[in-house]
Amino acid sequence: MNNHDIGIERIDAGLKEIERKYSNETLVKRLKVLFGGLKAPRQSREYKAAMIEMQRLSAPVAAVFLPAVAVGLLVVMSSGAAIEDRIIETQVLEAEEFKELEVVQEFEKPDDQQFETLDIDIPVVSTDVQVQSAAPVASSQPVSYQPQTIDAVMQIKSPVILKNIFGTTRDTGTRTVKIAQFGGDPQTEEAVMRALRWLKKKQQPDGSWSRQKVAMTGLVVLSFLAHGERPGDSQEFGETVQKALEFLIKNQRADGKFNGMDGNEYAHPIATYALCEAYGMTLNPNVKAAAEKALVPIIKGQHPTGGWTYKMNPNPEANGKYRDDTSFMGWCAQALKAANLARIQADGLEKAMKLAVKGFKANAHPSGGFGYTSPGTGGLTSVGCLGMQLLGASNESEVKKALDVIGTWTPTFSQYAPVAAEMKNIKKEDVKEGSSAFATAKSRLAPKVPEEERRFYTASPQYYFYYATQCKFHQGGRHWDNWNKAMKPRYVKAQQIEKKAIKDVKGVDRDIGWWENADSHSVRPVMDTCLTALQLMVYYRYLPTTSKEAVMVEDEIVATSLDDEDIPIDTGNL
Repeated sequence: MNNHDIGIERIDAGLKEIERKYSNETLVKRLKVLFGGLKAPRQSREYKAAMIEMQRLSAPVAAVFLPAVAVGLLVVMSSGAAIEDRIIETQVLEAEEFKELEVVQEFEKPDDQQFETLDIDIPVVSTDVQVQSAAPVASSQPVSYQPQTIDAVMQIKSPVILKNIFGTTRDTGTRTVKIAQFGGDPQTEEAVMRALRWLKKKQQPDGSWSRQKVAMTGLVVLSFLAHGERPGDSQEFGETVQKALEFLIKNQRADGKFNGMDGNEYAHPIATYALCEAYGMTLNPNVKAAAEKALVPIIKGQHPTGGWTYKMNPNPEANGKYRDDTSFMGWCAQALKAANLARIQADGLEKAMKLAVKGFKANAHPSGGFGYTSPGTGGLTSVGCLGMQLLGASNESEVKKALDVIGTWTPTFSQYAPVAAEMKNIKKEDVKEGSSAFATAKSRLAPKVPEEERRFYTASPQYYFYYATQCKFHQGGRHWDNWNKAMKPRYVKAQQIEKKAIKDVKGVDRDIGWWENADSHSVRPVMDTCLTALQLMVYYRYLPTTSKEAVMVEDEIVATSLDDEDIPIDTGNL
């Protein structure tokens, strides 16, 4: 017999002994075991057996004793003094129907790769959450600290989409509503689609657009983003935008600036503007890194007076004064605002925005308007006006006076060949209003230009109107209604169209279209097309700054507190 069999026999014997003790013993013997065991030591076998017997006997005792006690109590209570009869008023209420509980829908488990570490502080939409990774795990594989390729994260969609004045109005579903709400129509949207398809067709193999590649690529990116076209999301234009962003990132230098810019470096704030807005709409970490680098030269290049000059040179002129260029400042202000709305954390960003208000004010004319590098009332009035609106200073007197000046403008589109031919012979310095050459040119060209366009024909109507359209849109009311009523038909009519020149995602032949105007400050026709298309997308590109729907995330920047003294800019950590 093996050990296994011996163990089985012992278990059987033990079970039989237990059965014998607790099944066959009389009540008297069980009581003896109980009382005898309670006298034994607590750790002894007898004591433990007594406790088991107590548990066995307690149940039948309770079953008999407790009912007896209850009966006794009832007898005692019934024999007491008689209780006077009482009439108790009752009211029968109808039972309330129970509300059916809402069925909680089960959510699909999200893909872990959808989420990136975010630093977003936007009311209602989300709470500021910082996700910290766990301690690194040792690995034999070499570690690369290079960011992922740009297309590796393009499927990420921003839950923000540039809240504030940018709102969430660029999504397809909302776009139609906003077009109707703010005065667009099917004709304006058709013109926009023709323009976007023309821009797509004109894209170079490296992702850029010819002539002044950085600036034009930035403008084109802004145009596609204004329509809600994002990499990884837009079937028809997503790849176009992705290639354009890749071009900008590949051509960015270590100092944050870009290769191949124009001589005055207007391209830099334009490209920065595009990158900041692109990050707000994609949450692409590569785009964010490029935007952060690009912001550094802008913030460091700001003057103590609040403005900027060509190449973002932070130093004064030879005479010790700072050259604050309203035109250049306009693009810098737009770039800073886009960075702020995208929640990009850049050292000195908020200071720069506040100080920029003071810079615009310095070029404001007392009677209304903004000048080039000093107070004036010309075309740059719209630039200064929009700059202050975007920086949170919409209620300042300079803005209100500027809107009065712009209120006399009429939207035009100069396509007249004689004017364009003449303008080629006008020197750049002669365009400046007030010069003798300007007066001569005006008298020579006036007969060839419609009366409503004469104030702009030697300048840059679409450049000024790009800002003016936004200013009036933010202003709203009759000023916007009148401007929009005149703008829509003229811009749509001015578009040059090529029939069935490109196929859409479904293989359907589509028209393309572009704009080209007689403009002294334009890279034709790409710049003209972008500036005009952006105006025709203002209906859904923005929410008016005066709208209750445009909830401000940050505190409004109050410019009046900046008048008395300069604000030093801390660039030590940049």
